[in-house]
Amino acid sequence: FKSYLQARIQAAKPHWIPATVLLRELREHGYTGGLSQLKAWLSPLRHDASGTIVRFETAPGKQMQVDFTIIRRGNRPLKAFVATLGFSRASYVRFFDHERNDAWLTGLREACHFFGGVPQEVLFDNASTIIRERDAYGEGDHRWPPALLALAEEYGFCPRVCRPYRAQTKGKVERFNGYLKRSFVTPLAATLKQARLALDVSTANAHIGPWLQDIANQRSHGTIGEIPAIRLQQELPHFLPLPQALPVSPGTTATARPMPLESLQHPLSVYQDLLEVNV
Repeated sequence: FKSYLQARIQAAKPHWIPATVLLRELREHGYTGGLSQLKAWLSPLRHDASGTIVRFETAPGKQMQVDFTIIRRGNRPLKAFVATLGFSRASYVRFFDHERNDAWLTGLREACHFFGGVPQEVLFDNASTIIRERDAYGEGDHRWPPALLALAEEYGFCPRVCRPYRAQTKGKVERFNGYLKRSFVTPLAATLKQARLALDVSTANAHIGPWLQDIANQRSHGTIGEIPAIRLQQELPHFLPLPQALPVSPGTTATARPMPLESLQHPLSVYQDLLEVNV
């Protein structure tokens, strides 16, 4: 399996595919070894830079942290709207090629329906799209975009913003951003690259739903040591109700699939077939 691993590592550069993801891939190819054995082999090849994130714990249903993380810049940008619940760490993702106001609003609506309810407050960073002027009407009383205020009133949440230069206040979503890139974006992009294809918005959105459902929200979270999907069940009674005018469609909750998962491009099996032909 060394040649397979070396090809995956090379295709993912300058990023790194986590050992847990590589183990899952190797299992599909008949690998019977353990994670420790795999990590030991990978260790000399990995250059790991770590940082410290300050965490703030919140009560069930209290807070959702949201952010846009940049996957790729340039003339074919790829960005991800990410929402993470403060208590359960359950997360939702939607990819865009921009982060205009309508993308934020779409992401917020879909996240609330994905989680099955509305948190009391939503924590943003200081993006100019979100906050027009800090302390415009007094300390802590900011000027928000009218469309965001209308959405907050409709859904019932209170918008909040991090203090300037204190992005670690929303460390939960920031940490998930890194996990998303390492465990979803990098492996998928590497698979497509090996098939001479590129990751785009539609492909990312076509594959993010099953990953959220089966992997991200089902993993044992490294900080809390529990499974986000299970902790989400503890949060549900504390959420505000969803607007009655926008009922949840079947298959759009965190216990099922977060969004319609029509294959917007080819399934991964097709890419794998292409890869085998190219090899």
